Amino acid sequence: MSKIWTPGAGAPGFDPRSLRRGLDEYLLRCEQELIGIRRDLHAHPEVAFQEFRTTQIIVDFLTAIGLRPRVLPNGTGVICDIRGGDGPMIALRADIDALPQKDTKLVSYRSTVEDAAHNCGHDVHTVMLLGTGRYLAMLAEAGMLRGTVRLIFQPAEELPGGARNVIAAGGLDGVQRIFALHCDPTEEVGFLGLKTGGITSSLAKVLITLTGRGGHTARPFETEDLVTAVAKVATELPAVLARRIDARSAHVLGWGRISAGLTANAIPPEGELEGTLRCADPLVRQWALAVMPELLAALTSPYGVGCELTIPVDMPPTVNEATSVEIFRAAGTHALGEDKIIDTEQSLGGEDFSLYTEKIKGAYARWGVRTPGTPKYGLHQSGFDVDERCIALGVDLLVHTALTALDRSRSEA
Repeated sequence: MSKIWTPGAGAPGFDPRSLRRGLDEYLLRCEQELIGIRRDLHAHPEVAFQEFRTTQIIVDFLTAIGLRPRVLPNGTGVICDIRGGDGPMIALRADIDALPQKDTKLVSYRSTVEDAAHNCGHDVHTVMLLGTGRYLAMLAEAGMLRGTVRLIFQPAEELPGGARNVIAAGGLDGVQRIFALHCDPTEEVGFLGLKTGGITSSLAKVLITLTGRGGHTARPFETEDLVTAVAKVATELPAVLARRIDARSAHVLGWGRISAGLTANAIPPEGELEGTLRCADPLVRQWALAVMPELLAALTSPYGVGCELTIPVDMPPTVNEATSVEIFRAAGTHALGEDKIIDTEQSLGGEDFSLYTEKIKGAYARWGVRTPGTPKYGLHQSGFDVDERCIALGVDLLVHTALTALDRSRSEA
């Protein structure tokens, strides 16, 4: 393994000047390589639990630098420990899956896979963690890493729920704190958004199935008018919930899929609505899920249809622990400058990083990826892209985060 500083220059370790010098040399040498890996991943996206090619790229990279990565039991996702001297263990997490969407960008690295695209930045998360892992491995080889850093490359965040696979495989065993960055295209490249407490909201996937006998559209009075009932639920359930929940509490019930019937002249026997309920307040989520069967019964009973409510996914909000946020803040100040640390708000987006912070201390931060002077845009848009300077800056930040976290965890021991 190549050295990260020249003989006589001083060990990088925890001396800020030596660490800065070593990191600058490393990033200058490796930035284009990391951008190339990111573009390859972007051009070959893989959706939840299908990330086999991505997993192999991760394994090959980590193996080549002398580490021993472990693939999760289902064949996608990787856990890899970088072991230094005696000390605590912290974890850094990157999600690796893509979305089942199209990529409409006109760039050389546009997705080559039909209906799959990295429109949430997980390719960026992956390469930032690879670059961070290699530098930390160099520190460990030089005897300058006092503790263990666990790299977690998690599958199926978009499903969501891949975090459960990591936990089941022992991914949190022995870990004192865990950290993650997520691309934020509303903020300019190199800005770090921090918040103590809830930073994402709860996420419940809602599946409602309506059933009837079916019949002719000329005679809806002879059967159950199922399509009208589906439409009623689609419009009225969110409206009724909004009137029953305190307006000061952020929440949204939104539909992503509605289906019923195959032809214009037949009332179908079954219809479905699928969407998500997102709540900033866990108590509001608990109440809303409890009252929804009652509201559905009231809305559908005039039509005589059967109604079944299923919650296939239910994620808590991600709650950042105060000390972990301060670790991010200290690391960001050293890596980026104090002027690049900003406050961020709790969003109604869901994130299965919440399953980690339910069990151990940790923090999730937003990472600016927008080119300065360009319009703001959102995640999950078909033209999503990043200012690739965020990759080297992200490695810088994550290295500082890992070292700061190990240092703080030692002082707490």
